[in-house]
Amino acid sequence: MSTAAPSAPHLQWSLVVPVKVLARAKTRMSAAAGPHRRDLALALAADTVAAALRCPRVGDVIVVTDDPLPAAELAALGARVVPDEPDAGLNPALVHGAGRGRELSPDAGVGALSADLPALRANELARVLEAAALAPEAFLPDAAGTGTTLYTVRPGVPFSPAFGAGSRAAHRARGARELLLPATDSVRRDVDTPEDLRAALALGAGPRTTAVAARLRTAAPG
Repeated sequence: MSTAAPSAPHLQWSLVVPVKVLARAKTRMSAAAGPHRRDLALALAADTVAAALRCPRVGDVIVVTDDPLPAAELAALGARVVPDEPDAGLNPALVHGAGRGRELSPDAGVGALSADLPALRANELARVLEAAALAPEAFLPDAAGTGTTLYTVRPGVPFSPAFGAGSRAAHRARGARELLLPATDSVRRDVDTPEDLRAALALGAGPRTTAVAARLRTAAPG
């Protein structure tokens, strides 16, 4: 009898977090964030990585970025940083990071986590990863219901993320198990628009994002 199922909830994970060069990040927030857009993008990533590192199911966080500023700041938090050597788009960058994760921890599962989850709670992420461990390949849809915030594979399973427009449907189509769990809002609440940011703040965003958001409110016209 296989022992995989009983041991699955205790599986450790290496999570890959892709961080864009800040000059190109969060362009849909340009009007609302103005000169603080780069600071906001870095704050989102820092709060996401810090929360992921607090999760007891996460052994490593591998940040893929070619920007030296987030590379330095996220490494200081405890992330392992690798350059985007493929430089061929988001999914190849994630595959590159996953390869590094498997080198570090061959017996761990590998996941790709969005870099803009500022309200992320370590206990909610742990709950999602425990559910993900029961499937060879799984994903969590975003709050909008069309995208993906987390994609995972168990050890030995090919890592084939399909992030981008319509990624929820793309991950479903390739047979990944969709994870629909209660009380995991913080893992689904990514931030691309001012409305998303307000929703994340209502959930309780991390300190970096909260501080930058306060500057946005101060800078906004009355």
